[in-house]
Amino acid sequence: MKALDLKSLSLRQVNSTLQGASHRTNWTVKNPMGRHALAVGLNNDVNVIIDGSVGYYCGGMNKKADIVVNGSVGPGVAENMMSGSLHVKGNASQYAGASAHGGTLIIEGNSSSRCGISMKGIDIIVRGNVGHMSAFMAQAGNLMICGNAGDALGDSIYEANIFVIGTVKSLGADCIEKEVTKSHKALIKKLLIKAEIDNIGINEFRRYGSARSLYNFNVDNAGKY
Repeated sequence: MKALDLKSLSLRQVNSTLQGASHRTNWTVKNPMGRHALAVGLNNDVNVIIDGSVGYYCGGMNKKADIVVNGSVGPGVAENMMSGSLHVKGNASQYAGASAHGGTLIIEGNSSSRCGISMKGIDIIVRGNVGHMSAFMAQAGNLMICGNAGDALGDSIYEANIFVIGTVKSLGADCIEKEVTKSHKALIKKLLIKAEIDNIGINEFRRYGSARSLYNFNVDNAGKY
């Protein structure tokens, strides 16, 4: 595994090296010291371990790379991620996974407000709690919450799924509790496997989604509900 140390290298040098890294290579980033915009715009299937906590926008615009953060992350982790994965071993600040089109974001701890805002296809799995207005205007994808959810969950949601084990402080506009069908149970199982969670039962989750009253619903998408 190749090492990059932010004590001796600039942020630009580290990001440029990772962006130009060969396929299927392994990297570790030492001493991140809360740096912002670390490991952004990675387009190759590389493995990156960041050994410490980071600031804003870690892993933003990720495509193909698998990133692990051995610490907590600031606002906007995995923003606009297209594919690949990002695994946060600590907590996440605001708007984790914002506008992300694909890939998987796993947060071992809690996530703050607006987790999954405007998500467009990403799978987000939070082992702890999420803050207010999570999944605001979520268009597609899945948000799994193994703890509790704050106020206005799923406000103005479109076609995303929200799965929650704990309490929901309140639901946002046009978000309602919905049936957990056989296909949704299969999806929950898939998400649990992705996050390597084996101590939670599929039947513990409730599902929330759109009441389809705030936008022009297309019946061709009915199967997504």
